[in-house]
Amino acid sequence: MSGWYEVSKSSNGQFRFVLKAANAETILTSELYTTRSAAENGIAAVQTNSPLDERYEKKTTKDGHPYFNLKAANHQIIGSSESYSNDAACAKGIASVKANGPSKVIKDKTLPVL
Repeated sequence: MSGWYEVSKSSNGQFRFVLKAANAETILTSELYTTRSAAENGIAAVQTNSPLDERYEKKTTKDGHPYFNLKAANHQIIGSSESYSNDAACAKGIASVKANGPSKVIKDKTLPVL
């Protein structure tokens, strides 16, 4: 099984998506979007850009932990990773986003459960 996207609504009514790996771990988190349509466009941008090495920007937190941003061709951040304990773990996170990012599976967590 490959990864998937989950779209959810925040407490202030905005939308966000996360990319999950096959083991259900969150590997990429989006910014907040004012509309569901904008969040869907963000997912499409991840699907397009995640396979491309040049779209990953490696960063370091203030306390020295590596993380990465996935950027679109226009250099806008599409999503960010968690912080990792070391560079090797960060590289595995990037590899996971590359492998799972093209997924077409989207789970909508904004719909009421019946």
